[in-house]
Amino acid sequence: MPLDFDSAIREAVPMPVDDEITATSPRLGPDSLIWKYYGDVRGLLGFQRLAGTENCIEQLGKAVEDHSVIFSDTLGRARRSGPPIMKTVYSEDPHHWGRTVRDFHKPIKGTVADGSRYHALNPELFYWAHATFVDQVLYVTDTFIRRLSHEEKVQIFEEGKTWYRLYGVSDRSQPQTYEEFLEYWQQMLDRFVPTRTIRYATGYIRKGVPGPRRIPAPVWRVLSAPLNAFIRTVVVGTLPPQMREVCNLDWDTKKERRFQRFAAFFRRVNPLVTRLPLRALYLPWAYEAWRRVGVDPRPLMNAPTTGLAR
Repeated sequence: MPLDFDSAIREAVPMPVDDEITATSPRLGPDSLIWKYYGDVRGLLGFQRLAGTENCIEQLGKAVEDHSVIFSDTLGRARRSGPPIMKTVYSEDPHHWGRTVRDFHKPIKGTVADGSRYHALNPELFYWAHATFVDQVLYVTDTFIRRLSHEEKVQIFEEGKTWYRLYGVSDRSQPQTYEEFLEYWQQMLDRFVPTRTIRYATGYIRKGVPGPRRIPAPVWRVLSAPLNAFIRTVVVGTLPPQMREVCNLDWDTKKERRFQRFAAFFRRVNPLVTRLPLRALYLPWAYEAWRRVGVDPRPLMNAPTTGLAR
Protein backbone atom coordinates (compact mmCIF):
# COMPACT_ATOMS: atom_id res chain seq x y z
CA MET A 1 0.00 0.00 0.00
CA PRO A 2 1.12 3.63 -0.50
CA LEU A 3 2.84 5.57 2.23
CA ASP A 4 0.75 7.42 4.80
CA PHE A 5 -0.56 10.47 2.95
CA ASP A 6 -0.33 12.91 5.85
CA SER A 7 3.32 12.28 6.58
CA ALA A 8 4.42 11.80 2.97
CA ILE A 9 2.73 14.94 1.61
CA ARG A 10 4.54 17.09 4.18
CA GLU A 11 7.91 16.05 2.82
CA ALA A 12 7.22 18.38 -0.12
CA VAL A 13 10.13 16.79 -1.97
CA PRO A 14 10.01 16.50 -5.78
CA MET A 15 10.79 12.96 -6.93
CA PRO A 16 11.23 12.81 -10.72
CA VAL A 17 12.36 9.53 -12.21
CA ASP A 18 14.93 9.73 -15.00
CA ASP A 19 14.66 6.19 -16.32
CA GLU A 20 15.99 5.32 -19.75
CA ILE A 21 13.42 5.59 -22.52
CA THR A 22 13.69 3.03 -25.31
CA ALA A 23 11.58 1.85 -28.19
CA THR A 24 10.22 -0.90 -25.96
CA SER A 25 9.36 1.36 -23.01
CA PRO A 26 5.72 0.86 -21.92
CA ARG A 27 3.14 3.08 -23.57
CA LEU A 28 -0.56 3.03 -24.31
CA GLY A 29 -1.92 2.09 -27.71
CA PRO A 30 -5.05 1.33 -29.72
CA ASP A 31 -5.47 -2.01 -27.97
CA SER A 32 -5.97 -0.27 -24.61
CA LEU A 33 -9.30 0.73 -23.09
CA ILE A 34 -7.87 4.13 -22.15
CA TRP A 35 -7.24 4.89 -25.83
CA LYS A 36 -10.74 3.68 -26.57
CA TYR A 37 -12.55 5.82 -24.01
CA TYR A 38 -10.39 8.69 -22.70
CA GLY A 39 -10.66 10.82 -25.84
CA ASP A 40 -14.38 10.19 -26.36
CA VAL A 41 -16.25 13.50 -26.50
CA ARG A 42 -18.65 12.23 -23.86
CA GLY A 43 -15.77 12.58 -21.45
CA LEU A 44 -16.64 16.29 -21.37
CA LEU A 45 -19.63 15.36 -19.22
CA GLY A 46 -17.11 14.56 -16.48
CA PHE A 47 -15.05 17.74 -16.76
CA GLN A 48 -16.26 19.18 -13.44
CA ARG A 49 -15.73 15.87 -11.64
CA LEU A 50 -12.17 15.74 -12.97
CA ALA A 51 -11.19 19.31 -12.19
CA GLY A 52 -13.18 19.42 -8.99
CA THR A 53 -11.95 16.30 -7.26
CA GLU A 54 -8.39 17.29 -8.11
CA ASN A 55 -8.65 20.68 -6.44
CA CYS A 56 -10.56 19.66 -3.31
CA ILE A 57 -7.28 18.43 -1.81
CA GLU A 58 -5.78 21.36 0.08
CA GLN A 59 -2.24 21.20 -1.30
CA LEU A 60 -3.31 20.93 -4.91
CA GLY A 61 -5.97 23.60 -4.58
CA LYS A 62 -3.38 25.93 -3.04
CA ALA A 63 -0.88 25.15 -5.79
CA VAL A 64 -3.43 26.16 -8.43
CA GLU A 65 -4.27 29.30 -6.44
CA ASP A 66 -0.61 30.28 -6.08
CA HIS A 67 0.69 29.44 -9.53
CA SER A 68 -2.20 29.37 -12.00
CA VAL A 69 -4.24 31.95 -13.88
CA ILE A 70 -7.48 30.15 -13.07
CA PHE A 71 -8.97 33.24 -11.42
CA SER A 72 -8.27 35.47 -14.42
CA ASP A 73 -8.38 33.03 -17.36
CA THR A 74 -10.19 29.83 -16.39
CA LEU A 75 -10.93 28.63 -19.92
CA GLY A 76 -7.46 29.57 -21.13
CA ARG A 77 -5.87 27.47 -18.40
CA ALA A 78 -8.00 24.48 -19.40
CA ARG A 79 -6.99 24.87 -23.06
CA ARG A 80 -3.30 25.02 -22.14
CA SER A 81 -3.23 22.13 -19.65
CA GLY A 82 -5.57 19.68 -21.38
CA PRO A 83 -3.77 19.04 -24.71
CA PRO A 84 -0.36 18.03 -23.24
CA ILE A 85 -2.04 15.42 -21.04
CA MET A 86 -4.08 14.18 -24.00
CA LYS A 87 -0.88 13.93 -26.05
CA THR A 88 0.71 11.85 -23.29
CA VAL A 89 -1.83 9.18 -24.22
CA TYR A 90 -2.31 9.68 -27.95
CA SER A 91 0.84 11.18 -29.49
CA GLU A 92 3.61 9.31 -31.28
CA ASP A 93 6.02 10.42 -28.55
CA PRO A 94 4.08 9.96 -25.28
CA HIS A 95 7.24 9.90 -23.15
CA HIS A 96 8.21 13.36 -24.40
CA TRP A 97 4.80 14.74 -23.59
CA GLY A 98 4.69 12.98 -20.23
CA ARG A 99 8.02 14.53 -19.25
CA THR A 100 6.80 17.88 -20.57
CA VAL A 101 3.76 17.73 -18.29
CA ARG A 102 6.02 16.75 -15.38
CA ASP A 103 8.45 19.59 -16.03
CA PHE A 104 5.62 22.13 -16.06
CA HIS A 105 5.33 21.33 -12.35
CA LYS A 106 8.97 21.70 -11.32
CA PRO A 107 8.66 25.30 -10.00
CA ILE A 108 5.28 24.76 -8.32
CA LYS A 109 5.76 24.85 -4.56
CA GLY A 110 4.58 26.82 -1.54
CA THR A 111 2.84 26.50 1.81
CA VAL A 112 -0.69 25.75 3.00
CA ALA A 113 -2.70 27.23 5.85
CA ASP A 114 -0.90 25.38 8.66
CA GLY A 115 2.49 26.50 7.36
CA SER A 116 3.51 23.11 5.98
CA ARG A 117 5.08 22.99 2.54
CA TYR A 118 3.88 21.44 -0.69
CA HIS A 119 5.57 20.62 -3.99
CA ALA A 120 3.68 19.60 -7.14
CA LEU A 121 6.19 16.80 -7.85
CA ASN A 122 5.80 15.26 -4.43
CA PRO A 123 4.57 11.77 -5.43
CA GLU A 124 1.48 11.89 -3.22
CA LEU A 125 0.29 15.13 -4.81
CA PHE A 126 1.23 14.23 -8.38
CA TYR A 127 -0.35 10.79 -8.18
CA TRP A 128 -3.61 12.24 -6.84
CA ALA A 129 -3.83 14.51 -9.86
CA HIS A 130 -3.27 11.50 -12.12
CA ALA A 131 -5.80 9.41 -10.20
CA THR A 132 -8.55 11.89 -11.08
CA PHE A 133 -7.93 11.17 -14.78
CA VAL A 134 -8.10 7.41 -14.23
CA ASP A 135 -11.32 7.95 -12.32
CA GLN A 136 -12.68 10.06 -15.17
CA VAL A 137 -12.18 7.24 -17.67
CA LEU A 138 -13.76 4.72 -15.31
CA TYR A 139 -16.67 6.91 -14.22
CA VAL A 140 -17.65 8.51 -17.53
CA THR A 141 -17.44 5.24 -19.45
CA ASP A 142 -19.48 3.29 -16.89
CA THR A 143 -22.03 6.08 -16.43
CA PHE A 144 -22.57 7.56 -19.90
CA ILE A 145 -21.23 5.05 -22.46
CA ARG A 146 -21.78 1.49 -21.25
CA ARG A 147 -21.47 -0.53 -18.07
CA LEU A 148 -17.97 -1.87 -17.58
CA SER A 149 -17.28 -5.34 -16.26
CA HIS A 150 -15.10 -5.73 -13.20
CA GLU A 151 -12.36 -7.12 -15.43
CA GLU A 152 -12.49 -4.03 -17.64
CA LYS A 153 -12.24 -1.73 -14.63
CA VAL A 154 -9.19 -3.65 -13.48
CA GLN A 155 -7.74 -3.34 -16.97
CA ILE A 156 -8.25 0.44 -17.05
CA PHE A 157 -6.59 0.76 -13.65
CA GLU A 158 -3.62 -1.34 -14.82
CA GLU A 159 -3.34 0.76 -17.98
CA GLY A 160 -3.44 3.83 -15.73
CA LYS A 161 -0.21 2.59 -14.13
CA THR A 162 1.43 2.59 -17.57
CA TRP A 163 0.04 6.08 -18.16
CA TYR A 164 1.50 7.31 -14.88
CA ARG A 165 4.95 5.92 -15.75
CA LEU A 166 5.02 8.17 -18.82
CA TYR A 167 5.29 11.21 -16.53
CA GLY A 168 8.52 10.09 -14.90
CA VAL A 169 7.54 10.71 -11.26
CA SER A 170 8.01 8.26 -8.38
CA ASP A 171 5.14 5.79 -8.09
CA ARG A 172 5.63 5.15 -4.36
CA SER A 173 2.10 6.38 -3.59
CA GLN A 174 0.37 4.43 -6.34
CA PRO A 175 -2.03 1.66 -5.28
CA GLN A 176 -0.99 -1.70 -6.70
CA THR A 177 -4.40 -3.24 -7.34
CA TYR A 178 -7.78 -1.97 -8.45
CA GLU A 179 -9.22 -2.85 -5.04
CA GLU A 180 -6.50 -0.78 -3.37
CA PHE A 181 -7.31 2.06 -5.77
CA LEU A 182 -10.97 2.04 -4.70
CA GLU A 183 -9.91 2.18 -1.05
CA TYR A 184 -7.42 4.96 -1.80
CA TRP A 185 -10.06 6.93 -3.72
CA GLN A 186 -12.51 6.78 -0.83
CA GLN A 187 -9.86 7.87 1.66
CA MET A 188 -8.97 10.85 -0.53
CA LEU A 189 -12.63 11.88 -0.89
CA ASP A 190 -12.80 12.04 2.89
CA ARG A 191 -9.95 14.60 2.83
CA PHE A 192 -11.84 17.11 0.72
CA VAL A 193 -11.88 20.71 1.94
CA PRO A 194 -13.48 23.85 0.44
CA THR A 195 -10.34 25.30 -1.12
CA ARG A 196 -10.56 28.79 -2.57
CA THR A 197 -9.81 27.30 -5.98
CA ILE A 198 -12.70 24.86 -5.98
CA ARG A 199 -15.16 27.35 -4.51
CA TYR A 200 -14.29 29.75 -7.31
CA ALA A 201 -14.38 27.04 -9.98
CA THR A 202 -17.90 25.97 -8.97
CA GLY A 203 -19.29 29.47 -8.57
CA TYR A 204 -21.04 29.26 -11.94
CA ILE A 205 -23.11 26.35 -10.58
CA ARG A 206 -24.35 28.21 -7.51
CA LYS A 207 -24.80 31.61 -9.17
CA GLY A 208 -25.67 30.55 -12.70
CA VAL A 209 -23.64 30.77 -15.90
CA PRO A 210 -22.53 34.38 -16.48
CA GLY A 211 -24.04 35.91 -19.60
CA PRO A 212 -22.51 37.90 -22.45
CA ARG A 213 -22.19 41.61 -21.71
CA ARG A 214 -24.42 42.56 -24.62
CA ILE A 215 -27.39 40.59 -23.32
CA PRO A 216 -29.42 42.32 -20.55
CA ALA A 217 -29.38 40.42 -17.26
CA PRO A 218 -33.19 39.79 -17.17
CA VAL A 219 -33.09 38.37 -20.70
CA TRP A 220 -30.09 36.18 -19.89
CA ARG A 221 -31.83 34.76 -16.82
CA VAL A 222 -34.58 33.47 -19.08
CA LEU A 223 -32.27 32.26 -21.85
CA SER A 224 -29.87 30.53 -19.47
CA ALA A 225 -32.50 28.76 -17.37
CA PRO A 226 -32.33 25.46 -19.33
CA LEU A 227 -28.52 25.50 -19.28
CA ASN A 228 -28.39 26.14 -15.55
CA ALA A 229 -30.95 23.40 -14.93
CA PHE A 230 -28.80 20.99 -16.95
CA ILE A 231 -25.67 21.95 -15.01
CA ARG A 232 -27.36 21.65 -11.62
CA THR A 233 -28.68 18.21 -12.47
CA VAL A 234 -26.21 16.53 -14.82
CA VAL A 235 -22.93 18.25 -13.96
CA VAL A 236 -23.58 18.20 -10.21
CA GLY A 237 -24.84 14.64 -10.55
CA THR A 238 -21.39 13.47 -11.62
CA LEU A 239 -19.75 14.82 -8.46
CA PRO A 240 -18.97 12.72 -5.38
CA PRO A 241 -21.14 13.60 -2.35
CA GLN A 242 -18.06 14.88 -0.51
CA MET A 243 -17.45 17.45 -3.23
CA ARG A 244 -21.06 18.59 -3.30
CA GLU A 245 -20.83 19.13 0.44
CA VAL A 246 -17.62 21.18 0.51
CA CYS A 247 -18.80 23.24 -2.47
CA ASN A 248 -22.27 23.79 -0.96
CA LEU A 249 -24.03 22.39 -4.04
CA ASP A 250 -27.70 21.53 -3.62
CA TRP A 251 -28.69 17.89 -4.21
CA ASP A 252 -31.63 15.67 -3.32
CA THR A 253 -33.24 12.36 -4.24
CA LYS A 254 -35.38 13.98 -6.93
CA LYS A 255 -32.30 15.32 -8.72
CA GLU A 256 -30.57 11.99 -8.26
CA ARG A 257 -33.43 10.19 -10.04
CA ARG A 258 -33.32 12.70 -12.90
CA PHE A 259 -29.58 12.26 -13.22
CA GLN A 260 -29.83 8.48 -13.28
CA ARG A 261 -32.50 8.65 -15.99
CA PHE A 262 -30.28 10.95 -18.06
CA ALA A 263 -27.29 8.62 -17.66
CA ALA A 264 -29.36 5.54 -18.54
CA PHE A 265 -30.64 7.31 -21.67
CA PHE A 266 -27.07 8.06 -22.77
CA ARG A 267 -26.10 4.41 -22.31
CA ARG A 268 -29.12 3.25 -24.31
CA VAL A 269 -28.28 5.49 -27.28
CA ASN A 270 -24.61 4.47 -27.29
CA PRO A 271 -25.08 2.22 -30.37
CA LEU A 272 -26.43 5.26 -32.24
CA VAL A 273 -23.74 7.64 -30.97
CA THR A 274 -21.00 5.30 -32.12
CA ARG A 275 -22.29 5.58 -35.68
CA LEU A 276 -21.25 9.22 -35.76
CA PRO A 277 -18.24 10.15 -37.89
CA LEU A 278 -15.00 9.46 -36.05
CA ARG A 279 -14.17 13.17 -36.01
CA ALA A 280 -17.43 13.88 -34.17
CA LEU A 281 -16.97 11.07 -31.66
CA TYR A 282 -13.44 11.84 -30.50
CA LEU A 283 -11.54 14.91 -29.40
CA PRO A 284 -8.99 16.09 -32.00
CA TRP A 285 -5.89 14.46 -30.44
CA ALA A 286 -7.63 11.10 -30.14
CA TYR A 287 -9.15 11.36 -33.61
CA GLU A 288 -5.74 12.02 -35.18
CA ALA A 289 -4.24 9.09 -33.27
CA TRP A 290 -6.88 6.64 -34.50
CA ARG A 291 -6.37 7.90 -38.06
CA ARG A 292 -2.60 7.56 -37.69
CA VAL A 293 -2.77 3.89 -36.65
CA GLY A 294 -5.44 3.07 -39.22
CA VAL A 295 -7.95 1.68 -36.73
CA ASP A 296 -11.64 2.55 -36.55
CA PRO A 297 -12.69 2.04 -32.90
CA ARG A 298 -16.40 2.56 -33.50
CA PRO A 299 -17.23 -1.12 -34.10
CA LEU A 300 -15.57 -1.89 -30.77
CA MET A 301 -17.46 0.65 -28.67
CA ASN A 302 -20.43 -1.52 -27.70
CA ALA A 303 -18.79 -4.82 -26.85
CA PRO A 304 -16.46 -5.74 -23.98
CA THR A 305 -12.83 -6.09 -25.01
CA THR A 306 -9.74 -7.44 -23.33
CA GLY A 307 -6.86 -5.47 -24.85
CA LEU A 308 -3.74 -4.68 -22.88
CA ALA A 309 -1.53 -1.64 -22.85
CA ARG A 310 1.62 -2.21 -24.83
